Amino acid sequence: MSEPSRPSWLETLAVYTDRRVVAILLLGFSSGLPLLLTLSTLTIWLAEEGISKTTIGLFALVGLPYSIKFLWAPLIDRLPLPPLTTWLGRRRGWAVGTQLALMAGIVGLGGADPSTDLLAMAWWAAFVAFASASQDVVVDAYRVELLDESQYGAGAAMYVAGYRVGMLAAGAGALFLAEATTWFLVYCAMAALVLVGVGTILLSAEPEAAGVPEREQKAADWLRRNTRLTGAPMRALQWTHGAVVSPFADFTARPSWLTILLFILLYKFGDALAGVMANPFYVEIGFSKGEIASVSKIFGLAATLMGGFIGGLMVVRVGTLRSLFLCGVLQMLSNLMFAVQAVVGHDIGMLTLVIALENLAGGMGTAAFVAYLSALCNVAYTATQYALLSSFMSFGRTTLSSSGGWIADQTDWVVFFVITTVAALPGLLLLVWLARRGYRAEASPAAAGAQR
Repeated sequence: MSEPSRPSWLETLAVYTDRRVVAILLLGFSSGLPLLLTLSTLTIWLAEEGISKTTIGLFALVGLPYSIKFLWAPLIDRLPLPPLTTWLGRRRGWAVGTQLALMAGIVGLGGADPSTDLLAMAWWAAFVAFASASQDVVVDAYRVELLDESQYGAGAAMYVAGYRVGMLAAGAGALFLAEATTWFLVYCAMAALVLVGVGTILLSAEPEAAGVPEREQKAADWLRRNTRLTGAPMRALQWTHGAVVSPFADFTARPSWLTILLFILLYKFGDALAGVMANPFYVEIGFSKGEIASVSKIFGLAATLMGGFIGGLMVVRVGTLRSLFLCGVLQMLSNLMFAVQAVVGHDIGMLTLVIALENLAGGMGTAAFVAYLSALCNVAYTATQYALLSSFMSFGRTTLSSSGGWIADQTDWVVFFVITTVAALPGLLLLVWLARRGYRAEASPAAAGAQR
């Protein structure tokens, strides 16, 4: 794991004062804000209106755009958005466009009446989710292209911190506001908060556009020579190849790409497996809802944010691969603390310690992992590749962790959390395998000339 010389601690801490890194914090807030407005906050509104539980459950489907955003990411990567692209540039134009659409959608959702036109509310909620997922695509690409590679860890920590604060505003903040006013005004207030993201984009710089990678140019020349198409059909074919095929071809051209995908799938597996059964575990051993909320949610959020900032510093200080390994080991060991809690039983002091260590390690691992995914992207295809990698990570974690309930049913809690600890080992072994072969987190060598 050969890494560049280490910066001083003062230089390491200074990364969080960089204007670009601070901008990522505010963009994270704008990205995290819409999520709960179509999920838990909306379900409380629906429940107050007497909507059936079955119908409320079906509203979860409006979140589908978050899982399939890679399908339209190539359009965001390549198409202009008149006139915003002309005024602001490729990334900033799309960012402001999605944010304006998001504001309109949130106001529209707040203006819908679930008691008289539930279908209209569902369509507005789906539109908000689509605009929000599109904003995520742009902000992820903007973050990767705006920051230097040495800032990816700090950028990840700031983005996650902003995202969590945005969720807090749209969750607890919206509910407190709903106690004093109407749901329409609540959603109007949430729409106004998106202006934080708009203002940040307007005050930030447009990243330098990457050149066309040599491999893509060669493919375009081959299509020109070996097809009979001319004019608009040829341009459409070349555009489709460059926007859709080339990002995949670029990724699969790098060494050990299948191993990298497997690592992305498994790195957070043990963490996800434990997390999916954490709340049932708390309830079964006797913790009250108030105890769970105060320790797991509020204190846990603070520990996660602290872990994110520490993880970002680690990436700057010791490099991405070492940080991934160290944070991965801590994540794995933190799962054993749940086994200790299972032996101790109902003990609020032990729960506080368990949550502190688990969320701290999880936050550190997330910062290092997001930095790793960012470094994997070729900036010629940032939006498409990051959307693909993050969707693959999310889908894999969701699918694999779904077995957690069955495993818990077949074992006791101590054995279950030991199993989740062992489940973290394959990801760490894959990381060691990649590191020993000298594979660092970077885009394919063939594309290096097109990077910056």
